[in-house]
Amino acid sequence: MKRFGVIMAGGGGTRFWPVSRFKTPKQLLNLSGDDALINETINRICRLVNKDEIFIVTNEAQGKLLIETIDSIGGVADNILYEPSARNTAAAVGYAAFAIKKRYGDGIMCVFPSDHYIKNEEMFCEAMEKAIEIARIDEKLVTVGIKPSFPSTGYGYIKFDASSATRYKDLAFDVSEFIEKPGLETAKGFLDSGDYVWNSGMFVWKASRILEEFQRFLPKVYDKLQEIYEAMGTDDELEVLRRVYPEITSISIDYGIMERSSDVVVVPGDFGWNDVGSWDSLGAIFRTDEQGNILRGENISIDTSNSVIYGNGRLIAAIGLENMIVVETEDSVLVCHKDKAQDVKKVVEFLQKNGRYDLL
Repeated sequence: MKRFGVIMAGGGGTRFWPVSRFKTPKQLLNLSGDDALINETINRICRLVNKDEIFIVTNEAQGKLLIETIDSIGGVADNILYEPSARNTAAAVGYAAFAIKKRYGDGIMCVFPSDHYIKNEEMFCEAMEKAIEIARIDEKLVTVGIKPSFPSTGYGYIKFDASSATRYKDLAFDVSEFIEKPGLETAKGFLDSGDYVWNSGMFVWKASRILEEFQRFLPKVYDKLQEIYEAMGTDDELEVLRRVYPEITSISIDYGIMERSSDVVVVPGDFGWNDVGSWDSLGAIFRTDEQGNILRGENISIDTSNSVIYGNGRLIAAIGLENMIVVETEDSVLVCHKDKAQDVKKVVEFLQKNGRYDLL
C-alpha cells in the first residue's frame, strides 16, 4: 500500500515569541543553524516516503514564506494544503486524509509535526517502519511514544498495556490512557513504573481508517470536510474551502479521536526526540558552554550560568544571571526565568487581547 507523509505546519509557535511570529512561525525558522525546522523534517521523512508524496498542511497566511523556505528542497510544493483559518489538528489531519482519498483512493498516512528535533534518524526510521507495519496489517491507529528520560512536566504521557505486546509481535502495545501534562511527583511515578511514554504527536494510520473514526467521533467535522472533499478538483474548490473550513469545530486530534477510540496502539521509540517547544528546550539542539549557557548572536556573558542569551542584531550584555532567558529582536526583548518558559505564550495572548498585532 502506498504511504504518504503529512506534515502539520500551521502552528504559531507562540512559546518562541518574539522570534516566532504568526507569519514567521517557529517551523519556518532556522533555530539550529543548519536549516529551517520544516526542511529538516522533510529531509528526515524522505527516508520513509517519496518526496512527491509528502503533504504539508499550513495556514494560508503563512503559505508564501513556506514556499520560499522549502524551495531549496524541491518537489514538495505541489502538495501544500492551505487552511483559510487555524482549526486545530483534527481539521488538519482530516483535510489531508480527504486529499489523499481524492487523489489516490487510500494509503498509509504518517503524520508529523513540522518543528521537532530528532537526533538519531536511523532509530527514528526503525520505529516508524514498525508503526507503518501495524497500521497496514492490523488497521490500528498508531501513535509513536517516546521512552521518557526524566520526569517531564511539560509533555503529555501515554499509558500502555505491557501484556498486549504479543498481539503485535512485540512491535507495539495497546494504549490504556492519555494523560495531560502531570505534576512533578506524578511524572516521577510514571518514569519509575515503566508503563508510560511521552506523547510525541506523531501518528500512522490508513486514510480510510482515520476517516471512519471521524465519522464515529467527530461527525460534524467529517461532514464539513466531506463538503470540501466533494469540491476538490472543481472550479468551486477554493470558494467552498474558504467558506466551509472556518466553520469546522476547533479540536485536536488527541481530544477528538485518539483519547476516545478503542483501536489505538503505541510504538515506543528512543531516538533523541525533543519537541523544541519553548526557549528552555534549546539544549536539545545547541551545545552549552562551560557555564551551561546557550549563547547566540553578539553577547558578553559575565558570571552568568544555565541561561539562554539569544541575540538577533544588537549586543546583549548579561551579568550575574542564572537560569534566565533573554531574547532580542528588532522590535522586542523577552526576559524571563527558565521556569516560566511555558508562560511566554501568555505574552502572545496579552498582545492579542490588546490589539498589538504589529508584534505578532
